[in-house]
Amino acid sequence: MLDNMPRGTICIEDIEIGMTRNLTKMVTDRDIELFAEVSTDHNPVHLDDDYARDTIFEGRIAHGMLTAGLISAVIGEQLPGHGTVYLGQSLKFMAPVRPGDMVRAEVEVTQIDFAKRRVTMDTHCAVDGRVVLKGEAVVLAPSRKFD
Repeated sequence: MLDNMPRGTICIEDIEIGMTRNLTKMVTDRDIELFAEVSTDHNPVHLDDDYARDTIFEGRIAHGMLTAGLISAVIGEQLPGHGTVYLGQSLKFMAPVRPGDMVRAEVEVTQIDFAKRRVTMDTHCAVDGRVVLKGEAVVLAPSRKFD
């Protein structure tokens, strides 16, 4: 299931402090398997139930970067959206995401440098209201002046 806000582009000229966008996605076994293939990260904590049961997580978990990718989706599709260039992202992993978890990824604009077209955003992902990942993104936003 994927529930998200409208996609498109918000140009730097229209971005304001406090703007937020989000998406919600259920992380599936298939998502984890596909991410393992694309990333070449086949750590058994993500793919092997028997192995994962004997870890500190006591079961399989999604790749942390799969969860972080949901933040990228919000930024690239919604705020600022199409034409955005990622400049940086800090991440702190707070709790595991498991197959079947519904993850809500959200970004909030905290700073804008209109002259440089740079937007800083607080970013986080949550499962059932519990923050599982948090960080900060800095992006180059599209501008109508460069259409």
